[in-house]
Amino acid sequence: MEVSQLGLGIVASLVLVALAFDFMNGFHDAANSIATVVSTRVLTPYQAVMLAAVCNFTALFIFHLNVATTIGRGIIDQGVVDHYLVFGALIGAIIWNVITWWYGIPSSSSHALVGGLVGAAVAKAGTWALVPAGLLKTIAFIFIAPLLGMLLGAILMLAVAWLFVRSSPSRVDRWFRRLQLVSASLYSLGHGGNDAQKTIGIIWMLLIASGYLGTNDAVPIWVIAACYFTIALGTAFGGWRIVKTMGQRITKLKPVGGFCAETGGAIMLFVATGFGIPVSTTHTITGAIVGVGSAQNASAVRWGIASTIVWAWVLTIPCTAFIAGAAWYLGRALLAAP
Repeated sequence: MEVSQLGLGIVASLVLVALAFDFMNGFHDAANSIATVVSTRVLTPYQAVMLAAVCNFTALFIFHLNVATTIGRGIIDQGVVDHYLVFGALIGAIIWNVITWWYGIPSSSSHALVGGLVGAAVAKAGTWALVPAGLLKTIAFIFIAPLLGMLLGAILMLAVAWLFVRSSPSRVDRWFRRLQLVSASLYSLGHGGNDAQKTIGIIWMLLIASGYLGTNDAVPIWVIAACYFTIALGTAFGGWRIVKTMGQRITKLKPVGGFCAETGGAIMLFVATGFGIPVSTTHTITGAIVGVGSAQNASAVRWGIASTIVWAWVLTIPCTAFIAGAAWYLGRALLAAP
């Protein structure tokens, strides 16, 4: 109890830093759930972010905490976790998010956090501190999530084209302008359900390491509610630098294409969250958009832009791990007890 009392100020400060990351996650990844519905002009930017924010928070009542369990216990060994490690992981992820947001690169907040955990853990204890099964599963889905998103987006686009082959373009446009409200809502639910849980996992890990929770204790309700509310708040403020890249620079979208991309991405997120896999909403929707574009015409996709985004995906974990390792050393200096 004495250790916990002495660490109360530090623990509270790190919870706030974790919530700052959660806010940045929503801010940075807002474009994932609203770019298509804004670029097709179904909703105004303000309407779109409000819809996405409400759905982000509503996910609290739908998904179990499977992803939080993976982040809290499945990436690094719980025995090496302390406040220095959590500080390094969060700072590394936040810095990478700021850099990629500034340059309008739709990178993954999820993999930035995973990279942060890896870098801080290796800096403290070496590679033995990593949990291979959870880490390899997460890394594998860097490639699997966008590929499945692309496949689902393409299949849906082809199915819709076959079903509406005799309908006029104006009728198709009218129907899918309405249906895109449903698909955007579903995608935002998936975004909130998968991404908010990553911060829940970090705070859960911190509370166990600091002695406030036992290793078998459930996540406190206040942690769950605070993380879902904060990511929704971040989404409400939006990430406008990335909207243009996601909505127009990869391929030009119409409402039917936006519906197929969002629905394909939402299916992928719902399945991944159910299995506790911390996937990237950025990777998923980008793959779905590429799938929709290529189903219409391979030349409709700006493959140069897409390849730049892929490089950002590949570099996220190693770059964030490096930054987090440096932040871990910095944290030992700043947070060391007097």
